[in-house]
Order: sequence, then structure tokens, then C-alpha cells
Amino acid sequence: MIKIINLRKVFGNLVVLDGVSVDIPEGETLAIIGPSGCGKSTLLRLILGLEKPTSGQVLIDGQDVSKLSDTGLIKLRQKIGMVFQSSALFDSLNVFENVAFPLREHTKFIERKIQEIVARKLEMVDLSGKENLMPSELSGGMQKRVSIARALAFDPKIILYDEPTTGLDPITSATIENLMNKLAAELKVTSIIVTHQLSTIFRTAHRIIMLDQGKFIESGTVEETKRSKNPVVYRFITAGQ
Repeated sequence: MIKIINLRKVFGNLVVLDGVSVDIPEGETLAIIGPSGCGKSTLLRLILGLEKPTSGQVLIDGQDVSKLSDTGLIKLRQKIGMVFQSSALFDSLNVFENVAFPLREHTKFIERKIQEIVARKLEMVDLSGKENLMPSELSGGMQKRVSIARALAFDPKIILYDEPTTGLDPITSATIENLMNKLAAELKVTSIIVTHQLSTIFRTAHRIIMLDQGKFIESGTVEETKRSKNPVVYRFITAGQ
């Protein structure tokens, strides 16, 4: 589904990604961990085509993201759902309008079809009946679920999660993690999770990759990561417990 080949990204004199490579098969949930500022969110932006690599490639379904036209990028992004750390809801739009927004921007669907899609997506995240609430009336967990519903609007093949449970209490975090697992199982989506939350990493990921100083320094299952002898991985895991 996603193939990253010798990917390098440099901002001025700062090397953020230094020749990283990974294959992410269809249906896998991959967690990318590492210290703040190590390039995790930059990697998500490269996958979305919001940044261009200094060198190397990001291939999605065999398409080189950096070589797509603006029209091609729009079509590609309809295959990718993005869940932002801040939820990134429009404060002036209610729940229904937030989820409907990408459908109205990028399709010619009639209003009845948009209503059907939004209702279905809100049901998937257990928010049926909340359509008329404004973001300011929602808890942090509900805002995150609206963000996930919006990410599902185009039935994406890929979902990118940027710190999906940061700032949420443990019970709410568990609710979001359960939802992420449910979507992965039922929709067979390929998921990439960037997070510092160990509970989220351990409860949702099939595989964990450690990014440090621009390189992938270790890759393994949850159990393999917990048993890692790599000092950087060990410090990250034990510091969060």
C-alpha cells in the first residue's frame, strides 16, 4: 500500500529524515515513535504530498506522490484520511457540516447522498444524534471522533493519525484506541500512527518503528519493542511508563 524508499528531507541545514525506507502492507497498523522534533509529523506531510522530499520516494499504490499533478494529489488525498492532533474542526460549523465539508468541496453529490454518508460516518464513531452540536459544545474525545468521522468521508484506504490521544484522559484515550482498532478490523484500512502515548502504541499497533536523528533505528512488534535492548528505544519505553 505504501512504500517509502530512501526518503530524505532537509530544511536548510537541518536533516529531518536521512534516507529512511519502509514497506507498509495493506491493512497494517504501523506506529512511528521517537522524540519530539525527530521528523514523525514531517513524514506524514510527505505521505500526503504537503511537502516534497529532498530526495527519495513515497509510493502509494505504486504512484510517486511527489510527481503527481495538483489534480492527481486531490484524487490521492481522497484515499487518505487525516486525523489531526488538534482535531482541526471548523469552529463555525456544526458536527454535520464539519463531516460534510470535504464531500461538498470535492464531490458533486446531491444533498441527500451527503446526508446519508454523514449519518453513516457519525454512526461508526458513536455520534448519531449529535449532528447539530458545535465544536465548543463537545468534549475533547467527541471532537476527536468527529475528526475521525470526517477522515472517513471518502472511505479511505489509508488513515494517518497525528497524536490521536494526546491530551485525553485515560478512559477517553481507551475509547479512541478501541475505535481505531474497530476501524482497522472492519474497514481493513492501512493506518499510520504518530504518537508518544504508550497505551495507544501498545493497544493499536501491529508494528512499531523508532525514528531517531533522521533514521529508523529499530522495527518490531509490540512485544519485540518492549524487549528491545536498544538504549534509545528502552529509554523511550521506560520513560513513558
